[in-house]
Amino acid sequence: MKLRNLHPLFVPARLIAVAVMLYSASAAYAADFVSVSENSAILYDAPSLKAKKLFVVNRYMPFEQVVTLDSWVKVRDRSGSLYWVEKRVLSSKRYVFVLPALLDVRAEPDSGAARVLQVRQQVALERLEATGTGWVKVRHQDAEIGYVRSTEVWGD
Repeated sequence: MKLRNLHPLFVPARLIAVAVMLYSASAAYAADFVSVSENSAILYDAPSLKAKKLFVVNRYMPFEQVVTLDSWVKVRDRSGSLYWVEKRVLSSKRYVFVLPALLDVRAEPDSGAARVLQVRQQVALERLEATGTGWVKVRHQDAEIGYVRSTEVWGD
């Protein structure tokens, strides 16, 4: 078998093309979260007001957006269950829900930093930004800002 001589730019260009494809695939997988913007929202088993009503959820409940179909959105909750909800009751404003029974919100993204406040399980915190270091900057409804570990909240 005889090896062909490849142009010196061909190999790097090929590697760049593969890298772009891998990046695109990971970007496509990035979760798109939404939250309930109304006081409450009804979760259905199909995209219709005539479908079976399954649950009522409160304002700020975060969901992962899976599919959008006209005026309906198929969402996933933290347990992985799928539901349909009317698009009009959702917002792109991000919230996270506290998972442990009590969670310390820290002044800095560090477990040794001063505690700003402590919140109970399932309290909604506005997600301001991810630090990229395993911490999320959040705001409590009382306007206090701090950091929580991304593993201790759902919706990030």
